[in-house]
Amino acid sequence: MSVKIKGSEYPLSKIFSSEFNYNIPSYQRPYAWTTEEAGILFDDLFSFYKNEDQEENYFLGSIVLIKEDDKPKADVIDGQQRLTTLTILLAVIAHNLSDAEEKGEFKDYINEKGSKTQGIKPKPRLRIRDRDNEFFQKYVQELKIDELIALNPYTQNTEAKSNIINNAQILQKKISESFKSEPEIFKFGAFLVQRCFLVAVSTPSQQSAFRIFSVMNSRGMNLLATDIIKSDIIGKIEESIRNDYTDKWEEIESDLGRDGFNDLFGHIRMIALKNKAKKSLQEEFYNYILTNINNETAIDFIDNTLEPYAEAYNTIKNASFASAEGAERVNNILKWLNRIDNSDWLPPAMVFYCKHKSSSSELADFFERLERLASYMRITSYDINHRIERYSKVLSDLQDNGADILCESIELSPSEQNSFIEALNSDIYKMPSAKRNYLVLRLDSFISDGAANYKPSVFSIEHVLPQTVAINSEWEDWWPNTDDRVLWINKIGNLIPLTKRHNSKAQNYEFSVKKEKYFKCKDTGITSYALATDVLNYSKWTPEIVKERQGKLIEAYKRGWDLAQTIVKSDSDNTEIKITKIISENDIRARILRIPSIIMNRISLSKTSYIVTFNGIFSTELTIAKERDYMARVTDLYKRFGLIDKDNNYIPKQITWEMDTNGNLSATIE
Repeated sequence: MSVKIKGSEYPLSKIFSSEFNYNIPSYQRPYAWTTEEAGILFDDLFSFYKNEDQEENYFLGSIVLIKEDDKPKADVIDGQQRLTTLTILLAVIAHNLSDAEEKGEFKDYINEKGSKTQGIKPKPRLRIRDRDNEFFQKYVQELKIDELIALNPYTQNTEAKSNIINNAQILQKKISESFKSEPEIFKFGAFLVQRCFLVAVSTPSQQSAFRIFSVMNSRGMNLLATDIIKSDIIGKIEESIRNDYTDKWEEIESDLGRDGFNDLFGHIRMIALKNKAKKSLQEEFYNYILTNINNETAIDFIDNTLEPYAEAYNTIKNASFASAEGAERVNNILKWLNRIDNSDWLPPAMVFYCKHKSSSSELADFFERLERLASYMRITSYDINHRIERYSKVLSDLQDNGADILCESIELSPSEQNSFIEALNSDIYKMPSAKRNYLVLRLDSFISDGAANYKPSVFSIEHVLPQTVAINSEWEDWWPNTDDRVLWINKIGNLIPLTKRHNSKAQNYEFSVKKEKYFKCKDTGITSYALATDVLNYSKWTPEIVKERQGKLIEAYKRGWDLAQTIVKSDSDNTEIKITKIISENDIRARILRIPSIIMNRISLSKTSYIVTFNGIFSTELTIAKERDYMARVTDLYKRFGLIDKDNNYIPKQITWEMDTNGNLSATIE
């Protein structure tokens, strides 16, 4: 049977009348319009009011409602931001009118005064979410605007209350500045209710209402995928405890902020699927994470997934880990991780935090390794696909039973360490500014005493040897060979960070003048950075000095990122190997069999396949992927050993790898 959908255009005098009794469902987001949106709404209305023909009407957009015909009750699916802001504006207009009759007219748009003959009870026309409704009714709908705008928005316990206060303040300010008398305010209010229109689209079906919303463009702030997911999860929780879980959900949402909360769900998706998103967040959530939403699974998701991961996300993003000891070390490395110009590292960080948050030393050890890996991939220009692939391996290792704290996949291989050091030895100044700045500041942190905060309002990276060497200058005397200049000009050995803007004139000063007038802080006579202080100690700047400094700074990088001691396993190393891992559900789904790196290091780079004996009874030659970290074409193998059952369900199992002294490879799946 088709669902009836009704859409009609109404003036605000009808929108705020007995025909509609609006309710914001608990699964909706909080009131989120800021002074920017509220101010733009007023400015648009006022501009139209002053400049357009009086026969023209102003269109405010559309609202989507779950509403039955001839019944006023209306759940708002889309439009709560405008309805709430318009209610505040009507209340501010009423507040500025001293005439009782005029004030009463506008108050009637805000509150249903009731009618005994029609059986209508007095009540507010708009009920926002329970957490904020009492506040909204007390100050806005009861017209206590003076008290409202006197409140401090920064001391409120919800973001919605802060927004209500801020928007009341801005609307009151704009009314006061735009109109010189009460008759002018009343006339503007009359324009608002008579000539401003909304289209109300209504249907009695929630599913139909969401579908309508998804294809409509409106002026309001669109629902995010998390809002839709929330409606389904909270709606499945039994009524006696639904409000408790609604409060828990909204508290998390308020703590993280709207964007942060949506990002959290993206990270939860990555933790579960361990691959790059291929479809919408909402679709992948329903297909793979919450495939069967009922009372039990909804409660379990909020208690055991959403809440702990939200705590992890909040702590990591704000570098706010608290502990009796070791917190400073943890938070320091988190601050550096948050400087990485992508958030792909967050899912493994969140998983590890949830498992080991009671141990500051384990957290610090892991986060330091994670920052090293993230920095390596950033500096060597890993694209997003390869970053996601690497972090997926880290997640798989972390979620394997019995995985080591410092899992294998988070470590840099000997070849990766060599690539990292090679990149650090390259022309750093030619790198994109975000990458270059990170490298220079990170190096400064490695050689400093930790006093710098690395949050300068102005920051630049300068060449000591100038890019243009003047004829007959001391620079030309020290650097007569142009090949030497080209070799060293853009390397870390010739660069320093400064808390001042780039000065093309000053950078060409002679060395002694440059140190005094450009490198030193004007007020203190010293510099904010250890790298710059180091340069001030030199009396001249020659190729030999830069070469020596380059080597010293590369060693500092190696110490800071633990790149100094690289153990390379040769193919001739013929010791026996035995290692136990888990074949994860994600790997089964991808039809790949990961090879421990300790074994792969023993397999010749020239080999593209290898014979493996499974469970002592079955031998097969498997293809080695070009990435050389997994074997492909294992579907039949997985079916043979029960990792894929007859219904195509994925069943993770333990695998024990063994390689003997002759390089024979076997594996036991159980």
